[in-house]
Amino acid sequence: MDGKWWAQGLLFENCNCQLVCPGHIHFTQFCTHARCQGFWAVRFDGGAFGGIDLAGARAAVVYDTPQLMSSGGWNEAIFVDAGSEAQGAAVEAILNGSAGGPWAVLARFVGERAPTRFVPVEIVDEGTSKAVTVAGWLKGRIAAIRGRDRGQPVRFENIFNQIHNSSQVLARGETEYDDGTLRIQNSGSHGLYSEFAWRVE
Repeated sequence: MDGKWWAQGLLFENCNCQLVCPGHIHFTQFCTHARCQGFWAVRFDGGAFGGIDLAGARAAVVYDTPQLMSSGGWNEAIFVDAGSEAQGAAVEAILNGSAGGPWAVLARFVGERAPTRFVPVEIVDEGTSKAVTVAGWLKGRIAAIRGRDRGQPVRFENIFNQIHNSSQVLARGETEYDDGTLRIQNSGSHGLYSEFAWRVE
């Protein structure tokens, strides 16, 4: 493994902020509530980590952060569904930031991370709506908001974000999550999705 890797696929999220989450724009912006709580769902459609093919892997990252995300102290839990132990380890390294890349930037703010859980992660992509399920843990769904032209989604364009594409579709969503310590109940709150492309060279 020479440290080089790339990945591309689908990334979508929901948190309890009003549309749009200020922390999504920049971590120095104050989120809507005292804690920002939600998830990122990741579907790997392609990629290579050393000699490991990343296509087909799925994951979810659940988070709980202070209102000012840049102050750190995030709580995070990672769920990985992979076709092999090697693929699972590669996805874990990407999402916990140890492999470098965009998630390494986010990892700087994490104060406590639960051990990664290697369990089935179901992702359903129905065009303008997306859903993720980790049985016994997480249920999340988002749907694109309606624009003036109902045939086209409402988008952010040319926006800088560490993990998303620069073009992102705005949505609203919901989350149910309970791990015995952290419980999240979101409804009608911030959501969006994009096609991500990550690379470390």
